[in-house]
Amino acid sequence: MAYQTPDSKKEEFRKYLEKSGVIDALTKVLVGLYEEPERPPNAVDYIKRYMGAPTGIDVDALRQENEDLKKEREELRSTIDELNTRLTQGAEEED
Repeated sequence: MAYQTPDSKKEEFRKYLEKSGVIDALTKVLVGLYEEPERPPNAVDYIKRYMGAPTGIDVDALRQENEDLKKEREELRSTIDELNTRLTQGAEEED
Protein backbone atom coordinates (compact mmCIF):
# COMPACT_ATOMS: atom_id res chain seq x y z
CA MET A 1 0.00 0.00 0.00
CA ALA A 2 1.52 3.30 -1.09
CA TYR A 3 1.47 6.12 1.42
CA GLN A 4 1.22 9.66 0.12
CA THR A 5 2.30 12.60 2.18
CA PRO A 6 0.05 15.65 2.24
CA ASP A 7 2.66 17.52 0.18
CA SER A 8 2.73 14.84 -2.50
CA LYS A 9 -1.09 14.86 -2.66
CA LYS A 10 -1.05 18.64 -3.06
CA GLU A 11 1.57 18.42 -5.79
CA GLU A 12 -0.38 15.70 -7.60
CA PHE A 13 -3.53 17.84 -7.43
CA ARG A 14 -1.64 20.92 -8.64
CA LYS A 15 -0.33 18.96 -11.63
CA TYR A 16 -3.86 17.77 -12.38
CA LEU A 17 -5.19 21.35 -12.30
CA GLU A 18 -2.37 22.55 -14.51
CA LYS A 19 -2.74 19.70 -17.00
CA SER A 20 -6.51 20.18 -17.28
CA GLY A 21 -6.19 23.93 -17.90
CA VAL A 22 -7.88 25.04 -14.71
CA ILE A 23 -4.94 27.15 -13.53
CA ASP A 24 -4.76 29.01 -16.86
CA ALA A 25 -8.50 29.63 -16.90
CA LEU A 26 -8.52 30.93 -13.33
CA THR A 27 -5.49 33.09 -13.98
CA LYS A 28 -7.15 34.66 -17.02
CA VAL A 29 -10.38 35.41 -15.17
CA LEU A 30 -8.53 36.89 -12.19
CA VAL A 31 -6.37 39.04 -14.46
CA GLY A 32 -9.53 40.20 -16.25
CA LEU A 33 -11.09 41.10 -12.91
CA TYR A 34 -7.93 42.91 -11.84
CA GLU A 35 -7.84 44.91 -15.09
CA GLU A 36 -11.48 46.03 -14.85
CA PRO A 37 -11.53 49.83 -14.58
CA GLU A 38 -14.31 49.63 -12.00
CA ARG A 39 -14.68 46.72 -9.64
CA PRO A 40 -17.90 44.81 -10.29
CA PRO A 41 -20.29 44.76 -7.33
CA ASN A 42 -20.34 40.96 -7.29
CA ALA A 43 -17.00 39.34 -8.14
CA VAL A 44 -18.45 35.82 -8.18
CA ASP A 45 -21.04 36.79 -10.81
CA TYR A 46 -18.26 38.44 -12.83
CA ILE A 47 -16.23 35.22 -12.71
CA LYS A 48 -19.26 33.12 -13.69
CA ARG A 49 -20.03 35.40 -16.65
CA TYR A 50 -16.38 35.47 -17.71
CA MET A 51 -16.23 31.69 -17.66
CA GLY A 52 -19.50 31.35 -19.56
CA ALA A 53 -21.78 30.17 -16.77
CA PRO A 54 -25.35 31.40 -16.91
CA THR A 55 -26.25 33.89 -14.21
CA GLY A 56 -29.55 34.65 -12.57
CA ILE A 57 -30.63 31.02 -12.44
CA ASP A 58 -32.20 29.63 -9.28
CA VAL A 59 -30.52 26.23 -8.99
CA ASP A 60 -32.70 25.14 -6.07
CA ALA A 61 -35.85 25.88 -8.07
CA LEU A 62 -34.49 23.85 -10.99
CA ARG A 63 -33.71 20.93 -8.69
CA GLN A 64 -37.22 21.04 -7.24
CA GLU A 65 -38.73 21.22 -10.72
CA ASN A 66 -36.62 18.25 -11.74
CA GLU A 67 -37.85 16.23 -8.77
CA ASP A 68 -41.46 17.21 -9.50
CA LEU A 69 -41.08 16.17 -13.13
CA LYS A 70 -39.57 12.83 -12.12
CA LYS A 71 -42.55 12.14 -9.87
CA GLU A 72 -44.97 13.16 -12.61
CA ARG A 73 -43.17 10.89 -15.10
CA GLU A 74 -43.47 7.94 -12.74
CA GLU A 75 -47.18 8.65 -12.21
CA LEU A 76 -47.71 8.80 -15.97
CA ARG A 77 -45.82 5.54 -16.47
CA SER A 78 -47.99 3.93 -13.83
CA THR A 79 -51.13 5.22 -15.55
CA ILE A 80 -49.91 3.91 -18.91
CA ASP A 81 -49.20 0.49 -17.40
CA GLU A 82 -52.65 0.43 -15.78
CA LEU A 83 -54.38 1.43 -19.03
CA ASN A 84 -52.41 -1.16 -21.00
CA THR A 85 -53.46 -3.82 -18.49
CA ARG A 86 -57.13 -2.78 -18.80
CA LEU A 87 -56.83 -2.78 -22.59
CA THR A 88 -55.30 -6.25 -22.59
CA GLN A 89 -57.98 -7.58 -20.21
CA GLY A 90 -60.73 -6.00 -22.30
CA ALA A 91 -59.37 -7.59 -25.47
CA GLU A 92 -59.21 -11.00 -23.76
CA GLU A 93 -62.81 -10.70 -22.53
CA GLU A 94 -64.02 -10.05 -26.09
CA ASP A 95 -62.45 -13.29 -27.35
